[in-house]
Amino acid sequence: MAAAALGQPQTWARKLLPVPWLLCGSRRCVSSSFKATDLHLEMTQEPHKKPNPSEPLVFGSTFTDHMLMVEWTREKGWGHPRIKPFQNLTLHPACSGLHYSLQLFEGMKAFKGQDQRVRLFRPWLNMDRMLRSAHRLCLPSFDKVELLECIRRLIEVDKDWVPEDPGTSLYVRPVLIGNEPSLGVGLSTQALLFVILCPVGSYFPGDAVTPVSLLADPTFVRAWMGGVGDCKLGGNYGPTVFVQQEAKKRGCQQVLWLYGPDHQLTEVGTMNIFVYWTHEDGVLELVTPPLDGVILPGVLRQSVLDLAQSWDEFRVAQRKVTMKELLRALAEGRVREVFGSGTACQVCPVHKILYQGKQLHIPTMENGPELILRFQKELKAIQYGTRAHEWMLPV
Repeated sequence: MAAAALGQPQTWARKLLPVPWLLCGSRRCVSSSFKATDLHLEMTQEPHKKPNPSEPLVFGSTFTDHMLMVEWTREKGWGHPRIKPFQNLTLHPACSGLHYSLQLFEGMKAFKGQDQRVRLFRPWLNMDRMLRSAHRLCLPSFDKVELLECIRRLIEVDKDWVPEDPGTSLYVRPVLIGNEPSLGVGLSTQALLFVILCPVGSYFPGDAVTPVSLLADPTFVRAWMGGVGDCKLGGNYGPTVFVQQEAKKRGCQQVLWLYGPDHQLTEVGTMNIFVYWTHEDGVLELVTPPLDGVILPGVLRQSVLDLAQSWDEFRVAQRKVTMKELLRALAEGRVREVFGSGTACQVCPVHKILYQGKQLHIPTMENGPELILRFQKELKAIQYGTRAHEWMLPV
């Protein structure tokens, strides 16, 4: 570390870790990929002041001292990965990532437990999704194992930035952009992969959960069949800002995205949606829309499904749910809880839906919300290490 302390680049040997089966399949589509064994480290000479634990952490506004960068060109393939001081990017004005949204990203979290160990939550699922997104944009492939190891090393360098208070975490944002210096629409011959880290506070203060109200307006569509709704692309998020503002004008906090002439429920804001109810056949059920190309395969979505299936106490289903079905279930008193799931909030209750001029009351909070609080408790125990679990990757 002496050379690094003087600001000189240092190459780190890879720390071997168990590789989950999820990453042992198709790790890349081409032979060219960067290697964690080639990782260069340049420590900052101007460390930033860390946030005051007594002050709230605003999401996405505070960044750690270092970032990971890897460049790619069609002629040379991937360059060596580098951990560098956090800095601005230098991009050509014609950068294809800026003009044509050849850009994708991921979002995951690292948690510090009472044992002071830092652990990543199911990062293998994020690596799988990121590679699928890269394929969809014809951006360069990469080895998921190698990228994850580089990210782990980055967090290791900035581990003192991981907050310790309950509900806090370190948000990890990998990004891959086309960096073609041309206004032509086509394959990128240059690309840039980078990862930045951001300490974030609790979505809900203490152990409380605050319900949200939703605008369900079929005029607005987030994604469609044959599109890219199942990929985590920047182009999926920018257009939602207008609709979010429209929801606020109508007194709602989030958007319930509907799809098709039958007004299928798809997502809540940037979260997946779940309905906990007694189905028409009389069976208690937790249901979420299927991964049909419109829905983003959320990591928390999969985790909620996995936990619910492991309890084996009610039916767990993935199928289409329409507003007509929800309205009928509300009228018949069969709905118990409606909630969204996502990296930011984990699970977020819904108590109102504005649909076709009518305010629908969802009895989520009147029912505890029993299931939501149970998911929160289980996830917190896993993420903060009080319960050993294979989902966590130690840093």
